[in-house]
Amino acid sequence: MASGVTVSDNVIKVFNEMKVRKCASQEDIKKRKKAVVFCLSDDKKNIIIEEGKEILVGDEMDDVYKCFIEMLPKDDCRYALYDATYETKETRKEDLVFLFWAPDCAPLKSKMIYASSKDAIKKKFTGIKHELQANHLEDIQDRCNMATKLGGTTVISLEGKPV
Repeated sequence: MASGVTVSDNVIKVFNEMKVRKCASQEDIKKRKKAVVFCLSDDKKNIIIEEGKEILVGDEMDDVYKCFIEMLPKDDCRYALYDATYETKETRKEDLVFLFWAPDCAPLKSKMIYASSKDAIKKKFTGIKHELQANHLEDIQDRCNMATKLGGTTVISLEGKPV
């Protein structure tokens, strides 16, 4: 059942910017979004970018994947886009991953509206190769689970850290 929730233009704009990897300069590359978290607006009618919940390629941090996971609320649902950089035994790759975060401890009403609105955002994110649904922190905290989603046993590192 569809919820009637719409996807804001800013969400689509961010997706299109993350999908296109052509950047003119090093400065432009550093401003590219590495990860973004999306939430429902207060009136529960629109999917919007959650304020302050993004990581840029140029952000200095020890473990970008860990920082991404820490952006997700422990007790509520969210959608997220993550631009995963990983290595397989053959090559280095970058792919967008759509994450549906629905922790077991989230309120039932929140889980229901996020689940019924997921198709609305997925339809706007054309060309996403990888989708992951997580209901426990353990599902995504270990980078091995993300690596498995990206390429099974052929993935040897995610964000420069071995899996």
